[in-house]
Amino acid sequence: MLEDRTTAAPSATRWPAAYPQGYAVVDVETTGLARDDRIISAAVYRLDGRGEVQDHWYTLVNPERDPGPVWIHGLTSEVLEGAPLFADIAEEFASRLDGRVLVAHNAVFDWQMIAREYARAKRQAPVRQRLCTIALSKELGLPLPNHKLESLAAHFGVVQRQAHHALDDARVLAEAFRPSLRAAAADDVRLPLLECRPLTEWTDRPAPVIGRQGGGYRSAGWRPSRSRPACPYPNPGRYEEGGRLRQGMRVAFSGDTSVDRELLEDRATEAGLHVATSLSRLTSLLVTNDPESGTSKAVKARQFGTPVVDEAAFGQLLGDVEAASEG
Repeated sequence: MLEDRTTAAPSATRWPAAYPQGYAVVDVETTGLARDDRIISAAVYRLDGRGEVQDHWYTLVNPERDPGPVWIHGLTSEVLEGAPLFADIAEEFASRLDGRVLVAHNAVFDWQMIAREYARAKRQAPVRQRLCTIALSKELGLPLPNHKLESLAAHFGVVQRQAHHALDDARVLAEAFRPSLRAAAADDVRLPLLECRPLTEWTDRPAPVIGRQGGGYRSAGWRPSRSRPACPYPNPGRYEEGGRLRQGMRVAFSGDTSVDRELLEDRATEAGLHVATSLSRLTSLLVTNDPESGTSKAVKARQFGTPVVDEAAFGQLLGDVEAASEG
């Protein structure tokens, strides 16, 4: 049993009544980070309303394509060949998620991957809310050197046995989430719950040849059923090179990205940035991998002198977004 080094469990009378009644701590390993990538393994730890483990589940998934960065997750084509397809495990997976808040480290990524797999299977995941443990650690003001899972685990004395193995990552996160939840309950902290919107309007479209020599595959196109909430913070102005992003900054995206655009936009929104669909003199930053392109946003950025960074730099900046100024 993990010793809680932060705070004792709040009494029944002190536990916030608005907190969820159950959680599903999830980790998925994937063939990559892009729109067309697939889940290759998944793990779920079900927790009760106080964060105590009820049970856990793990499965491999045959992605029907190249497994991607084997040097990270260790799952080869040979290992995955006899694994079930996602459609085969969709019902069992859904039963583990049903009626619970999905908890993950960088939860928007896990949710997007799960939602896409269910869309491929012409189903919807029974998830209505998610909670990102990175966002929760920020709410709690934990003194972490960075937002890696290993840093959160070390803070609570959780030992990782096999990084990038879905079952062990989910175990580590479940053990770190329990004391985080207790700390939040003790101080009546608002949990950073976000809505999970299902993906809709499924269509097939051709994709470039990737992976296996001499062959390709068809990927899927979809659009999320959603309306972004308004950014609650005022625009603090333009991003300054070498500085930090600040909540409320207006960020626009242009051109192709290696990580799915919707995923980048969701990360920006969750960090407190204003995702702009167009570029104006008020735009704080343009994210593009091709600043010299002729897209309207890139052209306007050059005209207005809007700061520009590439996707990789933006990903680094998202890890350390400055809180909005009070008042």
